[in-house]
Amino acid sequence: MSRTPAPSSRVVVIGAGIVGCSLADELTARGWTEVTVLEQGPLPAPGGSTSHAPGLVFQTGPSKTLTEFAAYTVRKFGALEVDGLPCFHQVGGLEIATTEARWAELHRKAGLAASWGVRGELIGPQQCKELWPMLDETALYGGFHTPDDGLARAVLACRAQIARAERRGARFLERHTVTGIEREGGRVTGVTTDRGTFPADHVVSAAGFWGPVIGAMAGVDVPLLPLAHQYATTEPLPELAGANDPRSEASKPILRFQDRDLYFREHHDRLGIGSYAHRPMPVDPFTVAAFDEAPVMPSSLPFTAEDFAPSWQDSIGLLPALGASRVADGFNGVFSFTPDGMPVLGESRELRGFWLAEAAWVTHSAGVARAVAEWMTDGRPAIDIHECDLYRFEDAQRSPAYIADRGAQNFIEVYDVLHPLQPMEEPRPLRTSPFYPRQQELGAYFLEAGGWERPHWYEANAALTEGLRLPERDAWSARYWSPIAAAEAKATRERVALYDMTPLRRLEVTGPGALAFLQRMTSNNLAKKPGAVTYTLLLDETGGIRSDLTVARLAPDRFQIGANSGADLDWLLRHAPDGGGPSRSSEAESGGVQVRDITSGTCCIGVWGPLARDLVQPLTRDDFSHQAFGYFRARQTYLGHVPVTAMRLSYVGELGWELYTTADLGLRLWDTLWEAGREHGVIAAGRSAFNSLRLEKGYRSWGHDMTAEHNPYEAGVGFAVRPAKGDFLGRAALEGRSEEAASRRLTCLTLDDPAAVVLGKEPVFVDGTPAGYVTSAAYGYTLGRGIAYAWLPAGVAVPGTAVHIEYFGEKIPATVRQEPLFDPQMERIRR
Repeated sequence: MSRTPAPSSRVVVIGAGIVGCSLADELTARGWTEVTVLEQGPLPAPGGSTSHAPGLVFQTGPSKTLTEFAAYTVRKFGALEVDGLPCFHQVGGLEIATTEARWAELHRKAGLAASWGVRGELIGPQQCKELWPMLDETALYGGFHTPDDGLARAVLACRAQIARAERRGARFLERHTVTGIEREGGRVTGVTTDRGTFPADHVVSAAGFWGPVIGAMAGVDVPLLPLAHQYATTEPLPELAGANDPRSEASKPILRFQDRDLYFREHHDRLGIGSYAHRPMPVDPFTVAAFDEAPVMPSSLPFTAEDFAPSWQDSIGLLPALGASRVADGFNGVFSFTPDGMPVLGESRELRGFWLAEAAWVTHSAGVARAVAEWMTDGRPAIDIHECDLYRFEDAQRSPAYIADRGAQNFIEVYDVLHPLQPMEEPRPLRTSPFYPRQQELGAYFLEAGGWERPHWYEANAALTEGLRLPERDAWSARYWSPIAAAEAKATRERVALYDMTPLRRLEVTGPGALAFLQRMTSNNLAKKPGAVTYTLLLDETGGIRSDLTVARLAPDRFQIGANSGADLDWLLRHAPDGGGPSRSSEAESGGVQVRDITSGTCCIGVWGPLARDLVQPLTRDDFSHQAFGYFRARQTYLGHVPVTAMRLSYVGELGWELYTTADLGLRLWDTLWEAGREHGVIAAGRSAFNSLRLEKGYRSWGHDMTAEHNPYEAGVGFAVRPAKGDFLGRAALEGRSEEAASRRLTCLTLDDPAAVVLGKEPVFVDGTPAGYVTSAAYGYTLGRGIAYAWLPAGVAVPGTAVHIEYFGEKIPATVRQEPLFDPQMERIRR
């Protein structure tokens, strides 16, 4: 399905902050000229976050998507000026470390910069002092300098983009307060304001921290929390007198003192200080004062000096010259946080034509606007934005209480050193599988994802580590890890283990049109007899991998799908005839397809290992032999008293089944398998062992190893594409492509040193130059060395090629390997 409307489509953008102005510029540059931007305040500084933003643009972070957004913001604003004034000052950025932990983190940050293509270097205390003479260099371990970062003048950038968009036909209307969103037949039709109604085919909410207010008018949840953030300005400082060109305000890099949750930037001869060190200060967007009623502006709340006092002392400790000065001005500025710290982008499925471009800071504003404009005009963004998708959040993550808790915690942690596996602590537990009581009894160590409690290992298996010889880990890779994972992997390879697969999303597609619909939506051939299971892909119009699925045909008109996220459900519902909802009354005319999420009402146990058949067969009258129940087959049966759907699948490379039942019978299923498995030495095993085993087998993880930016042949899953079956979404875009013709490939690496470990997102160097980045990594306990998958140029992705992976500044030798590393003949699975 193409969502690309005619160029004459009428667009109303709500909000003329930096995102709204950037979006109008991007849309009109693509030929959509009927664009109206409505703003409740005066232009060009209407009183939202843009009007007070300090304008810091740091490009580097753990998210490749956010880094690309920021990099585009730098490029775009760097080319804009107003009245001879630049909209971006490329003064650079300097993050300093005053603790060993932060210094190690800056080494990791330098690696991320190399992975994502951002210039940066680690420097010593004296070099930091040269860049920032006011620093007390004796307090420093060093710093990370990024010369291409800098300061965005957000209001000026708005003016420049308003002018360009207006020349192309857009109009910007100030003092228009939105009072309602008009709709008809599930589509948006217009926007009502206190000064009239504006018809629209598309409405984009770019209202910043007012996003939930606009969303409520449209009946669309906008999961963000406005929070106040302290910003203070000093008196004039003798050390800055005459240091800066009046046109540019600043010449020194943006300084970030993250060990104390502080940042600093120049304002001519004064210093601006931003603090995240204070208590969270949530703001109700429904009660924010209007522009004319606010003492300064709606987004600028009174400064609370008592909250800033500790930060002022920390500032003096780093910059001793401030001891002779004082805070001259300050305010508490409001901006947006989401439960996971990412923007919220995309079109509502419930109200077609209503789009969100929310929770984007100035740092990422132009990049976000470009992605949304591409999405609207071309049907998809040019880069992967699954981390920002509106439908990534589960229903349990959309409650006001959850948004408040997680939003506030994201504020607290904005400058913290966060491990990639580190979960938030509250609210937990939120979602638990039916097996949770038994997992607790076994001493499960839980991490959290998607609201689910997910065991990573079990303390009950600690005794199994006796005699295992494992290399020592550094403190970073040892966090959220246990040698028990190695014992669980070994037990899976040698005996049998139970894995809780409940958090994986399950969808059901039914109806007389189900097969035709899924054939059109996926890349592999699903026209097989009931009982077949097929690995397949969801592709977009360009052939990019939106997701990978396992599809079991349980009956002629009933399919069960193993999916990755709520965005998969959204994608299928958008493309299903008449929306795919079970309440639709025109199924016969529309092709008779229903799509529904069955995850919460079901559960799943993976039973894997060479003794899996010995465990399962005595529990059923059905024949579970290889001849009677082959690989990638499914059947509905009973195990003891429990009705199950059994699928002969294995994500760990061992004989076994995924066993599904209803949630009410889940605990009985666990107990049945556990009791039957005692004589076979059954254990419960966690995600840590699971990840190691799946990488030994070369199984991809969507969202990590491959995304919509990659096609199947690059990602090594071209076997799941069957052009001969007929037309399907993405087929035309793949014509002429092949694995042989791919210019880049997802590549298997092993670390040369058996004691070395990497975790993911590290840069891969070829001949001393960054050439790619690691997607997934784990220690291969069966192989006795570390494994990493990485995106590399095809010319490098040749078995035997020597490369280096940078881990905390150390270049670790690695070698390209033929995959899969374990059981390439599939003998262990097919027996």
